Amino acid sequence: MNSEISPQLLVNLFNPKTPLHDGAVIISENKIKSAACLLPLSNDKNISKRLGTRHRSAVGMSQESDAIVVVVSEETGKISVAKDGTLIMDVKEDALRQILIKNVVTKRFGNEELKNKRTILKEKMKSIKNNKTETK
Repeated sequence: MNSEISPQLLVNLFNPKTPLHDGAVIISENKIKSAACLLPLSNDKNISKRLGTRHRSAVGMSQESDAIVVVVSEETGKISVAKDGTLIMDVKEDALRQILIKNVVTKRFGNEELKNKRTILKEKMKSIKNNKTETK
């Protein structure tokens, strides 16, 4: 895809009525690189049997790479984050923002540029949240 990230595109990609709905979206270097991707499942026997493919894939991907994997449950809308093979469940918006800033944004930008990026990230998160609320 190699597309610019926008709230509208992300909402459209995960709309259950679209062909790219199933699978993961891969974002790298501030671009949506690909959609409808199948990720490796974790073979970890300690993962709860209640978790489905989406969450097992998140853990698997975080075990196999340096990725931070954000999962949104299709059933509940709750957010989970996988990093280094660990899954953190039911992450609230502010906590997600802090995780992304700490693990993604701060590694790429200097202090002044980081302040600007944080403001932009907050605006994008609000926009995504507002779009999600409007589409329900």
